[in-house]
Amino acid sequence: MLNIQNSVDRIRELVAENNIESLKTELNGYHSADLADIFPDLGTSERIECFNLIDEDKSVELLEYLPPQLQVEILGDIDAVKASELISKLPHDDAADVLGELEDDESAEYLEKLPQKFSSEVRELLKYDESTAGGIMTPLVLTVNADMDVEGVLSTIRIKAEKENMDLYYVYVVDSQNHLVGVLSLRNLLTSPIHKNIKDIMQKDIVKLHIDDYQDYIADVFMKYQFNALPVVDMYNHLKGIVTWDDAQDIVEEETTDEIYTSSGIIVDLAGDDEDILSGNIFNSIKARTPWLFITLVGEFIAVTVANHFTATVDALPIIAVFMPLLAGLGGNIGTQSITLMVRGLSTGQITLRSQFKQIARESAVGLLIGVFFGFIVAVVTMGWQHNIAFGIIVGVAMALNMMIAAIIGAMTPFILKRLKIDPAVASGPVIATSIDVIGLFVYFSLVTFYLIKIMAS
Repeated sequence: MLNIQNSVDRIRELVAENNIESLKTELNGYHSADLADIFPDLGTSERIECFNLIDEDKSVELLEYLPPQLQVEILGDIDAVKASELISKLPHDDAADVLGELEDDESAEYLEKLPQKFSSEVRELLKYDESTAGGIMTPLVLTVNADMDVEGVLSTIRIKAEKENMDLYYVYVVDSQNHLVGVLSLRNLLTSPIHKNIKDIMQKDIVKLHIDDYQDYIADVFMKYQFNALPVVDMYNHLKGIVTWDDAQDIVEEETTDEIYTSSGIIVDLAGDDEDILSGNIFNSIKARTPWLFITLVGEFIAVTVANHFTATVDALPIIAVFMPLLAGLGGNIGTQSITLMVRGLSTGQITLRSQFKQIARESAVGLLIGVFFGFIVAVVTMGWQHNIAFGIIVGVAMALNMMIAAIIGAMTPFILKRLKIDPAVASGPVIATSIDVIGLFVYFSLVTFYLIKIMAS
């Protein structure tokens, strides 16, 4: 495993010594993926100096691995002619992604300098939403006609693959109007008799994507069928390109990252993209994190109001304030667990709206059993500490009820938000935090007040 810090120190040392030949040898000895880990830790001038010393093929690979911000920075700082050459060697979808990150005038300038065929194909990709199959696909597809035999297809593969440097996952069979009619795996092709007709061995039941399918659907299809690539067609079944497994992997990673952010109340869209939240404009990051914090603030003011309503109870028995963080902490944790399970289940399809009552009932039972367990522990500890059996029971019962209610709220919230057409991942975290505080405090103080009334009555 690469030690990034040691590598960065070594490269900086060579840069400082102006030892160009050793630096060039050092840089070209790394895998492109390792260089992509090293480059963010280098200074701007160091990055450019190093990038200009890397072999061209490795430079192209490095660009594919780098995050968008660094791609734009490096392309803007190197010679424009060299930048155009590097972009032209990228896969079409990666080139479109890079150009999509640039300002419109910069992107247009590069497109003018690119080879005409490549430029027109990339322009076509840029027309599509970057989150759809059209924006993700590569238009370089290996196609053959249905009336060809295996020998003819193998010859076509040798010629096209070498000439156009395309990825070889499957061979797609089209008719004279470029309608997709079948697909062949390379394994099936290589194990079939050479004079066998393609239409007799091709797969006609094709799993395919539509050009307007969004990336969450694309990720689901890849996860379900486990193909290395999927064809992309338009509304008339014309083959437009393919989405490959590495593109799907990027989608899954992006979707997972978005899910983690949104479950914490961070609105990625307000920051521009994921990169901006961590390392982009600080005001974009603030903008992404603030909205749900305001909602949480309002909810906590309600919790304060509830606590204020029971001021007399706290005055009569001050020790009850000590247990408030305990109840809020455990209630919040079990509620977050429930909500995480429901949101994840809804996103993967393991849970549907039709099964909501079953899931809520199950989480209620789980919450009750866990609550009784922890409530018993809290009750025993409180009895021993305060030497008051009745008060220990009250705190234990409050804990059990609080955890059960938190689990129910955690289970119900995603389904309610889903029916209201609100992304459960976005709103669930803040909702659970505030609602459990409010309800938990109310239950706890109500039980303690009842306890005090009983004491005074006796």
